[in-house]
Amino acid sequence: MVAPALVRPGHSAGSVTRLADGVRGRVPGLALAVVVAGVATAAGTEVPVVGGPVFGIVLGVLVGAVLHPGERWRPGLAVAAKPVLQTSIVVLGGTLSLHQVAAVGSSSLPVMLGTLAVALGGAWLVGRLLGIERDTTLLVGVGTAICGASAIAATQSVLRARESTVAYAIGTIFVFNVVAVLAYPPLGHLLGLSPHAFGLWAGTAINDTSSVVAAGYAYGGDGGPYSVVVKLTRSLMIIPVVVAVSFRVSRRRGGAGSGADPAPQRLPWRRLVPLFLVGFVVASALTTVGVVPTSWHPALTVVGTFLITTALSGIGLSLRIADLRCTGVRPLLLGACLWALVGASSLGMQALSGVL
Repeated sequence: MVAPALVRPGHSAGSVTRLADGVRGRVPGLALAVVVAGVATAAGTEVPVVGGPVFGIVLGVLVGAVLHPGERWRPGLAVAAKPVLQTSIVVLGGTLSLHQVAAVGSSSLPVMLGTLAVALGGAWLVGRLLGIERDTTLLVGVGTAICGASAIAATQSVLRARESTVAYAIGTIFVFNVVAVLAYPPLGHLLGLSPHAFGLWAGTAINDTSSVVAAGYAYGGDGGPYSVVVKLTRSLMIIPVVVAVSFRVSRRRGGAGSGADPAPQRLPWRRLVPLFLVGFVVASALTTVGVVPTSWHPALTVVGTFLITTALSGIGLSLRIADLRCTGVRPLLLGACLWALVGASSLGMQALSGVL
């Protein structure tokens, strides 16, 4: 009876030591990502049309090109790229009420779902025609269809694509975000769109939330508030899309690991429904019932956006510019095609539904 008692303290002490060493090993890379994210957030505040997340990945790539962070930095950068990223999705879930889907009204839902289908279907078709690899096509398609960097970040958490693929997808998405912010308001006035119609157009056709806000409020009237409601509702599509991606990835990896045909019911639920998505739904439900008050939403948005910026900074710091050169221009062509398709289909569906 004495020996086991003597073993446990030693074993426990060893575990604590390993845990402390693991934490210390992650501090340098994570701290670097946080510093870069802080600078990126400040830059994004000054240039909101670009936003902190874009500055995060751009500055991350530039700093990485100068510092060439080696293996010592990798563990912390990996924490920034995945656990911090997943936490950001949960935090942002606290800003969304599940009732907001109904708030947009029956007139907006057909347009929203239609543009979602056009973006995802167009990504599959155009990606195949251009010969773009599957992961890049999926990330650009999801980013265009739902909410830019947030959707790419959520999908990356279960897809585990290469850092270069994620960086190129985010860069592609945000190039057309900037174009949309600059082009949509004058185009809307040229077409004679009402603020309500413009808000629906911006909320369904512009990718990133910050860009939707910039375009909507630049247009004037109630275009800004309405575009935000549409965009937040559209953001909820992260859940079914990422669950579907998680299911496919689980089946593919299960099949690769064994010769047998992996039945979906045998897969652990955590692989089908990642824990951060459960947290996202719970946070949204708490907002719906009032446990998370509306007064917290601005702070939660700031925190969630900073966490996403930190995650993207970590991805940028892990990236090598040479990896981007190998990708080529085809993903950029994919982004351009999807940007045009979604924008045109949103206006077309509004015209068919009588909203315009």
